Amino acid sequence: MSVIVSYGGGTNSVAMLVGLHERGERPDHIVFADTGGEKPHTYEHILTMQEWCARVGFPPITTVREAVTLEGDLLRTRALPSIVFGFKTCSQRFKIRPVERHIKQIGITEYTTFIGFDADEPQRAKDFPNVRYPLIEWGWGRPECVEAITRAGLEQPGKSACFFCPSSKKAEILELGRRYPALLDRALAMEANAANLTSVKGLGRDFAWNDLVQWDKSQIQLFPESRVEIDCVCYDGESP
Repeated sequence: MSVIVSYGGGTNSVAMLVGLHERGERPDHIVFADTGGEKPHTYEHILTMQEWCARVGFPPITTVREAVTLEGDLLRTRALPSIVFGFKTCSQRFKIRPVERHIKQIGITEYTTFIGFDADEPQRAKDFPNVRYPLIEWGWGRPECVEAITRAGLEQPGKSACFFCPSSKKAEILELGRRYPALLDRALAMEANAANLTSVKGLGRDFAWNDLVQWDKSQIQLFPESRVEIDCVCYDGESP
């Protein structure tokens, strides 16, 4: 039975590959479903992982996608990601479907899928046939994943998520604006373009991203020194 790794481009999926290599388990295929909305550092790290895979004898990471990006589809339909409303149709269409289509196209009928849910989130692991959660099997939570990536001599990939992800924390939204201002502008344009918002206020479900950004700008004007970064003395180490 073929082994297919569902690669998301973030800490967990990178650590899963490292752990498999350390245990002498070689996957047959590594598949990355690209929604078209990942942040630049995720796409850059995938190039690094392509080199790593070649070096350790793993198959290359295959990127699959729909004909239209998730962002493009949402703008066309004047909608927000379905998770805003408590559904997961975005994942089904832009993550699961292109992977399943690729598997069918390459003629695989029997396979086991490896998914990178870690031991800190066991509630996400469902008892599906022919699905394994190696990180949970190994007892690897986020700290162990970070350690494994460091042990392999790789840079930390950072969080993998669409730049307009409604599950983003408020601090992550503001950081998006500081690190990738053009992407934040596109997310705000998506929010402004959405029609018939009655049950939610915006990308943040119970708040609009635009309101948060405007509030942050007012704080900068009132307290400009608040943007000066200082070292934290509470933790003598490097945060993952």
